[in-house]
Amino acid sequence: MTWFLFRIEQQENALPESSEVKQLFNVGIVAAFATLAFVGTTVIRIPIPATGGYFNLGDTFVMVAALLYGPFIGGLVGFIGPALSDAIGFPQFILATAIVKGIEGTVIGLISTGAKGDSLVKPVFALLAGIVILVGGYFVFEAYIYPALAKTIPFFGVTDTKAALAEIIPNLLQGTISAVIALGIWRIFTRKNE
Repeated sequence: MTWFLFRIEQQENALPESSEVKQLFNVGIVAAFATLAFVGTTVIRIPIPATGGYFNLGDTFVMVAALLYGPFIGGLVGFIGPALSDAIGFPQFILATAIVKGIEGTVIGLISTGAKGDSLVKPVFALLAGIVILVGGYFVFEAYIYPALAKTIPFFGVTDTKAALAEIIPNLLQGTISAVIALGIWRIFTRKNE
């Protein structure tokens, strides 16, 4: 995977500056990282019995995409990849996942914009913000939004405040592990481009 991402970085630096080529490159980056996020979310699924959700490492690729390519690409990767993974077996979480992970990728990209490999301040702060969004976003959806939606749409009746509280620690762990891995990948790519 590291070789694949390094080759993408090399290709980006060799591209002509035309907007059509840049747009095509960005579509390819979103597709590649959304696929990696989908696989990272689908392959490692450790169930959280209290909510019917699961622990995964798909956030790693949302975070890496945001750190390397900014808020637009990070947001799209977060919105697309993990949400598509929820379509396989966990469709009730698609709404929460698309919104939470899309915001996560966007905010990480916004905060880390302009970060260089010699300073960890921006990327670490960005990743911490992403973890807060992950944990807080799912808590809000599971404790308040889904129970409110379930009153008129029973499909969303999968969680409540007690279950949302039980998922804080697994989500915190998931975000932290993903952030550590993402920071390592980011450091590799920013050092290779210096």
